[in-house]
Amino acid sequence: MGLLLLLGVIAAAVIALLMPGDRFIAGIQAGDAIAQMAYGLIAVALAGSVIHRYRGRLGAGLRDALLWIAIFLAVLGGYAYRDELEPIKERILAELIPGHVISTEPGVAQVARRRDGHFGLDVLTNGRTLGYMFDTGASTVVLRAEDAQRLGFDPDKLRFDLLVSTANGPTHAAAATIDAMTIGSITLRQVRAMIAKPGALQENLLGQSFLEKLASYSVEGNRLVMRGR
Repeated sequence: MGLLLLLGVIAAAVIALLMPGDRFIAGIQAGDAIAQMAYGLIAVALAGSVIHRYRGRLGAGLRDALLWIAIFLAVLGGYAYRDELEPIKERILAELIPGHVISTEPGVAQVARRRDGHFGLDVLTNGRTLGYMFDTGASTVVLRAEDAQRLGFDPDKLRFDLLVSTANGPTHAAAATIDAMTIGSITLRQVRAMIAKPGALQENLLGQSFLEKLASYSVEGNRLVMRGR
């Protein structure tokens, strides 16, 4: 039975491909009529499969049918209210993915505190996504030498003549300028930065040269909230 229905669907598809599009069957354009026939055969095949599976188990069949209806309605409801559910999705992602930035309104970006107590966030830097640690004690944005090289800074052309203090102790860094930095819906341009010598930093620092360009930033509970100008 199942094989015959499958062959019927295949035959309907072949006929639909071969038959001219301007032909009509019972007043319906040929392509539409054959498509309806194929859908009908598929529906019959599915119904036959369900009846065979749940023969003598009506209760189980009804239970599974209700479950699938509930799943369908939940998916349909989620799609219908996808815009309203977007902030909830973003908050869940921020908790699950370290560095994930929430941007629920223009010019505002939020990030959840990491388990180590610091705020880490992903920043689109000159077109590349880099991880940073929020650091109000850093006078500028400070890049790891390895990440700076990814951005196109040539380490052989940098002058490491600036003395800076890091968590690993004092080290030398080179002055640089970052063309664009984007966090959520906030984009800042021409940001002063320093590039630390190789091995001096474990992660990039989001310092005052970026933060001072914001309209404001604050820690609200377990979240860092940044607002653009």
